[in-house]
Amino acid sequence: MLTDEDGNVLNTLIAATEKRTNAQIVLALIQRSDNYTELPWKAFALGSSAAGLLVFLHDLIFYGWQPQMTVLPAVCTILGTGAVLAFLTLLIPGFARLFLSTHRAETEVRQYAEALFLSRELFATSKRTGILLLVSLFERNVVILPDKGLNDILSENILHGIIREMTQFLKQRAARRAFEAGLEKLAAALGSGLPGTGKNELPDEIIEEKGA
Repeated sequence: MLTDEDGNVLNTLIAATEKRTNAQIVLALIQRSDNYTELPWKAFALGSSAAGLLVFLHDLIFYGWQPQMTVLPAVCTILGTGAVLAFLTLLIPGFARLFLSTHRAETEVRQYAEALFLSRELFATSKRTGILLLVSLFERNVVILPDKGLNDILSENILHGIIREMTQFLKQRAARRAFEAGLEKLAAALGSGLPGTGKNELPDEIIEEKGA
């Protein structure tokens, strides 16, 4: 999902940000945070309902139709339209995203981020200054999870501002630019007054996963 050049640029930027702030930052790029098995069914329901309405209006306007001649084409049209839309959600992420609610996406991405924070033991820093900066591409969603040592500095308002900035780049499919913007804003918010050991306590590699 990131090229070698992207990785090198971001690793350099991470090192510079950590040196400046004494925070320990981990970047994660996830393809999608959940399977969202309901999306094809939502598309099918919408397609079938719309096709059913059109068939009804057609028969209403062109009254005098013969049931034995039109029932089968009508059923095929209704079910076929629903099936096509459901299939498109599997092929085209942008189309599938139309059926995904904002709340559902935010919930799933945050749960994925919290699980990753724990499984990778990002809390294992001496001053509890670890930060997970996670981008989920399918949802175009960003989650920033700071450890408790940074709670007094990184308020919800500051985090929402950073996330807004990053999301603009995600809409342009520019993951590297999103991370660059996030790191720049984090460095500005954290400043240079954090307590730290000066050691690199968390792995440097950028986490890349397909997700669910």
